[in-house]
Amino acid sequence: MSDKTTTANCQTLHPSQEDGQKVLINIGRQLGSGGRIIARQLADEFGCAFYDREILNLAAQESGFSEEFFEQADEHKGFFRSLLQHPGRSISIGNFYRSQFSEESLFQFQSDAIRKAASQGSCVFVGRCADYVLRDFPNCVNIFITAHMEDRIRRVQQRDDCSADKARHIIEKGEASRAAFYNYYTGKRWGHAESYDLCLNSSWLGIDDTTRFAADFIKARLAKRN
Repeated sequence: MSDKTTTANCQTLHPSQEDGQKVLINIGRQLGSGGRIIARQLADEFGCAFYDREILNLAAQESGFSEEFFEQADEHKGFFRSLLQHPGRSISIGNFYRSQFSEESLFQFQSDAIRKAASQGSCVFVGRCADYVLRDFPNCVNIFITAHMEDRIRRVQQRDDCSADKARHIIEKGEASRAAFYNYYTGKRWGHAESYDLCLNSSWLGIDDTTRFAADFIKARLAKRN
């Protein structure tokens, strides 16, 4: 996608930007669905800042705590329990308790970083309950990306250079953590249609056409709201 095409599409898809309004796109995704790639393409298409793991660095800056805390806990409920089960890790557990630190504190710092980024301009956020965190912001569009299991396994195999069985294990374990994290903090159900504005299976159209379909939906959604 060329810079020229991206600029033209931004002007077409965002007439509301002329009066200073923002667009906030939140992408939930199954492991191996291509959701992160689609999110990145949407950010390019709409001229948005892109936040995936980048939000962890912002949260660390906002809180004053090490980014390692946020990386260890990223979309993972039960982070503190896992630390206790592995006392040899480099993170000092005692520092958490002396600081009255908790998983809820991590989530709050991360949420504050998401809201701060959203207040500054148009953004695409990947995961991390951003749809819930930004629920009171105008011009939010919440999308969930899924794919057939065989496609997801193949992508994880390519990414991690592992067997199909290992890839399936990574998917199942990772999604259990994501679902527990999302369900706990939002009171909604991760991956269920009622939690999002649009759910798409990238296996049907492929990554690029799924991005275009999502972009058309976002354009129509914003036009209705504005």
